[in-house]
Amino acid sequence: AITSLYADLAERFEADSYYTPGTVVELGGPKEITAVQYELSEDVFGVISDTAAYLMNAGAGDDKTHPPVAVSGRVQVKVTGKVRKGQRLVSAGNGIARAASPGEATPFNVIGRALAHKTTEGQGTVEAIVTIK
Repeated sequence: AITSLYADLAERFEADSYYTPGTVVELGGPKEITAVQYELSEDVFGVISDTAAYLMNAGAGDDKTHPPVAVSGRVQVKVTGKVRKGQRLVSAGNGIARAASPGEATPFNVIGRALAHKTTEGQGTVEAIVTIK
C-alpha cells in the first residue's frame, strides 16, 4: 500500500511568471503556463499546489520557474466571492476562481468543486477537489 500526507496529483510546468499556491492557470503565454486570464475560461488547466502528494516531472526546475500544477485531487484554490461547499468553481480571470452561477458550468470550464464554505465577499482561498479535463 502507498499512502501520502497530502492529496493532489501535480506536475511541474514552465511558468511565465512566479505564481503562488492556489493560482488558477491555463496553458499558454510565452512559457507553458500562465495565470488564467478570462472569466469562464475553457482553457483552465490546473491550480498551483504547494503540497503535492505525487509530483510528476519533479526534476524540471523549481517552484519559481516550474511550479507544481495540481491536475487532480484536493488543493487550496484562490477564489473571490462567497462559495458554498459543493459548488462548482470556474475562472474569474486574473488567476482566480469563483463559484459558478446556475447554467454557467460546462465540462470545459469547471476547475473543481468546493469542499468547504467561504462566507466572505472578498478574495480568499477554499479547499477544493480539482478535476481538469
